[in-house]
Amino acid sequence: MTVRGWPKSKLASFAALIALFALDASVEAQQAKKVPRIGFLSAAPAIDPAFLQGLRELGYGDKKTILIEQRSANGRLEKLPELAADLVRLKVDVIVTQGTPAALAAKKATSAIPIVMATSGDAVGAGLVASLAHPGGNVTGLSFLATDIGTKRLELLKEAVPAASRIAFLSNQAIIPETITLKNLQALAPRLGVTVQVVEMRGPDDFDDAYAAVGRERFHAALLSPNSSYISHAGKLTMLEARHRLPVMYSWGDFPEAGGLMSYGVSIADQFRRAATYVDKILKGAKPADLPVEQPTKFELVINLKAAKQIGLTIPPNVLARADRVIK
Repeated sequence: MTVRGWPKSKLASFAALIALFALDASVEAQQAKKVPRIGFLSAAPAIDPAFLQGLRELGYGDKKTILIEQRSANGRLEKLPELAADLVRLKVDVIVTQGTPAALAAKKATSAIPIVMATSGDAVGAGLVASLAHPGGNVTGLSFLATDIGTKRLELLKEAVPAASRIAFLSNQAIIPETITLKNLQALAPRLGVTVQVVEMRGPDDFDDAYAAVGRERFHAALLSPNSSYISHAGKLTMLEARHRLPVMYSWGDFPEAGGLMSYGVSIADQFRRAATYVDKILKGAKPADLPVEQPTKFELVINLKAAKQIGLTIPPNVLARADRVIK
């Protein structure tokens, strides 16, 4: 017996084949829906290439394996809460943050979506996690004690500019880690024979006035606080350094690369590569509360000799010899 000219056996085979294609299409559609979306929140303008490279090395090489929703405040910290809320509305699977203010904004926006700190200051002191070993909530990642590194920066700056006795700390004192850093700097200062005084610089609108104040008050050198929102304005800030002939110690290598004098801090590339491993673990089912917060192991001193010459400074040989990178 046949149906429309087809034997029953052939009709059954054809039906089975159609069902198989439908199943494949259904599975493919489900897999398409499961492509994870990562929210990236920062004050800086771009995602660090090391983070993307880290994801590629873990198998997330294209839009078929991962989607990234970037939200940048472009140095305007007041925009971070709104941008964090936007990522929450998108229901991203993980939020990656750069800088303590971004992490705080993300944590305030959600207690459900996992948050990975690619860079942050004192995560415990800032209230982001309960402890490094047991974060306890939806936040984990990488944290460094910026307050401790700050004193090392002051020591290196004094060695690089031995005649400096009055040092300005260009800082946004509305950020808790920066207030702690200032206290630590002022506690160390007498032992180095210097005084450290804060010059408030909360955002781009304050840059010109802050550097003018440093010149007017006759500071001999300055430390720029480790605020990641300043990175997007590295060109402007290093231009002000040159204009005022002011030796400045920075926290990130971006600044010497943009024409600034020197920096000392964690290897940002290493931080972002490690942040990618946290994202991978969370996407595979790990809970942020169970992933201990890591601290950096790589630090680098970067010196720009061209910038030193431009402001009329000779870097002592003992400081130059310790540099991990020298820009000529």
